[in-house]
Amino acid sequence: MKPITLQNYAEGHWVAGSGGLAELRSAIDGDVVALTSSQGLDFAAMLKHARSVGASKLQAMTFHDRAKMLKALADALTAHKEELYELSYNTGATKADAWIDIDGGIGTFAVYQGKGRRELPNDRILIDGNVEALSRNGTFQGLHVYTSLQGVAVHINAFNFPVWGMLEKLAVTFLAGVPAIVKPASATAYLTEAAVRIMLGANVLPPGTLQLIVGGVGDLFDHLTSQDVVSFTGSAQTAAKLKSHPVVQRESVRFVAEQDSLNASVLGPDATPDSPEFDLFIKEVTKEMTVKAGQKCTAIRRAFAPASVIDVAQEAITARLAKITIGDPRDEATRMGALVSTSQREDVRAKIAEIARDGAIVYGDPNASPVNEKGAFISPVLIRCDAPFEAGAVHEVEAFGPVATLMPYAQRNEVFDLVNRGKGSLVMSVFSYDTTFAQDVVLDSGSFHGRIAFIDRDSAKESTGHGAPMPHMIHGGPGRAGGGEEMGGIRGVTHYMQRTALQGHPRTLAAIVNRYIAGMPTENAEQHPFRRKFHDLPIGYQLKTKAREITLEDIEHFAHFTGDTFYAHMDEQAAKANPLFGGRVAHGYLILAFAAGLFVDPDPGPVLANYGLDNLRFVKPVKPGDTVEVALTVKDKTLRRPDQGEVRWDVVVTNRDGDTVAAYDLLTMNAA
Repeated sequence: MKPITLQNYAEGHWVAGSGGLAELRSAIDGDVVALTSSQGLDFAAMLKHARSVGASKLQAMTFHDRAKMLKALADALTAHKEELYELSYNTGATKADAWIDIDGGIGTFAVYQGKGRRELPNDRILIDGNVEALSRNGTFQGLHVYTSLQGVAVHINAFNFPVWGMLEKLAVTFLAGVPAIVKPASATAYLTEAAVRIMLGANVLPPGTLQLIVGGVGDLFDHLTSQDVVSFTGSAQTAAKLKSHPVVQRESVRFVAEQDSLNASVLGPDATPDSPEFDLFIKEVTKEMTVKAGQKCTAIRRAFAPASVIDVAQEAITARLAKITIGDPRDEATRMGALVSTSQREDVRAKIAEIARDGAIVYGDPNASPVNEKGAFISPVLIRCDAPFEAGAVHEVEAFGPVATLMPYAQRNEVFDLVNRGKGSLVMSVFSYDTTFAQDVVLDSGSFHGRIAFIDRDSAKESTGHGAPMPHMIHGGPGRAGGGEEMGGIRGVTHYMQRTALQGHPRTLAAIVNRYIAGMPTENAEQHPFRRKFHDLPIGYQLKTKAREITLEDIEHFAHFTGDTFYAHMDEQAAKANPLFGGRVAHGYLILAFAAGLFVDPDPGPVLANYGLDNLRFVKPVKPGDTVEVALTVKDKTLRRPDQGEVRWDVVVTNRDGDTVAAYDLLTMNAA
């Protein structure tokens, strides 16, 4: 098959490099599958195009608009994923490996489009935390907000996940309202280029939102500014080089690094060969060694087991490895494909030689070619190190392939020291049914690991395993792992935004964030708010109710009717002895029920449903003979469908002295 010439996507056009074409070879047979170059690109112009065209259009969209865009992109990729699967075979990946990369990436888009619609406002400013009182009378308050950076996100991705690695960065970047320039690793750039073509073909990305470089980045870094972000995945050496670029240092360019690390897996001291946790540990170590031929930044590199079971563990792992079929990833019988390239294979062989000085290879021959000489195939290699405290390379050197080292520990506290010698990892997994040990792991080793997966007989069935980063959780880690964070739900979105502290009068702050803030001017509800449709309810529209007395008979009737006869409501002597009450008081839920009775308009109308309360607090007790009244204010609105939207109401219940006795947010769904 004639190799394809990859193209860059720059300033709205597909452009081939003007020379210096590099050959990209199949991991299966060494044939040239693609040619690539970025020579001739004007990198300064690409950045300008992203800032002047992409950023302005993307940031004119609300979070919900951007979330819908992600869904459309996910749908387009799903419709064409078989094309991506076919290309993926040349990377050495099996169908199962490609599923992690391709479907995993699409799934990340799907998660973030859902989170964007549910957890972010239908607006362009994101509020962070609560309003802070900065003055006695409330005329000067503070609020933290996030706004989109006015620059470009430069994504530099690794070869092992050419689709997922791109999509997990783009999901948060696009949701934050920032355009991106994607630079994939050359070895698998043909798969990334195909995915970019599919996304652009969906015709939902505003111009300038996405650009692609399929070769070197030239002088791109020379034109970065403080509003830009570099998000990097790869080796620590490359990360250090990029991070120390003079412009990155001078402009304080944000730099997010996710580096390969010496991830660990621990079999707990409570595990025995006949325990479920032992079997789960063996299966997971074997799986992590062979999935993607061990080319995962989260793969288990160091496996620790109690000294009493280390021999049995070695025997069990080697027995499972012996059943792994290595071969052409297109063959359904193949369970492990090839490394991405022969140069990668040679690097892995050299690293194995270094690590093996600390122990001995107990399974596999790293110098054999199990399928053919032209392909990048290698057998899984298990190394045993019986003196982990004296070892050096095993805690310092990573072979980025199907390689792991098995090590014993004698005392439970020893294992914490050993796993921490990796100097920071993306993930650590623990196989134990001892919850005390699990807590000790977090206290003694948590600061060295970005994620800790506890897998046992109860969680295993639904667990995503040691090595699967989920969009909901942070992906990153300290120290050797780069010190960065990706994903982590909405946390990942804020990495591409600026947090700013706002200070001013509630009127000004409320106008900026389009949300009711206590102390701002309100509009007296001449028409009951439940008579108004979603679009006819302005922020700050307020209904103040009449007062209602709460009698002793009310309290006793509520107690017997509901069954809540707690002493504070029914026993005067016991209630008097309570330092918080000093006598009988009304039920908190009685106050809520009476509050609803004061502000609800009962007739059919635009309010379709009351579906919850948020932030409920009972502030002050209400005693028999006291009164309650309610201030009901439109706090926030989010259109959920064209014909209906969520209204968040600020509800404050006060007594006859004007003191707040209860406060909460009421959520209703209103017809639009």
